Amino acid sequence: MKGMRTERLAGEFQKEIYSAITGRLRFEFPQLSPIISVTAVDVAPDLKSAKVYISIFDTDEQRKNESYSIISQNAGLIRHELSKVMQIRTVPELRFKKDGSMEYGEKIDKILSDLEKDEK
Repeated sequence: MKGMRTERLAGEFQKEIYSAITGRLRFEFPQLSPIISVTAVDVAPDLKSAKVYISIFDTDEQRKNESYSIISQNAGLIRHELSKVMQIRTVPELRFKKDGSMEYGEKIDKILSDLEKDEK
């Protein structure tokens, strides 16, 4: 069961992780995809680990995959940036996961528009 504290922390982590990615990480790796979103953060009840769901929207599939690997490989850097801003004893270990909801939504929109064209 999720507690209010973990839910609050998840929201704060989501904002601060996004800031770290768009700030320092983008400065060090300008080849990152232009549209990166932190869609959700799932913090473990013991606050030792957190799953971070990111969505990367890019027309170039190779750059999209490179951006994901850059973010995953720099989890320690992002965690360090979090430790500077968050006022908690320990910052959880970050595990990044791909969130395919944007692609799924895009696919559904395309199917619906194709159906609409077929009806006309």
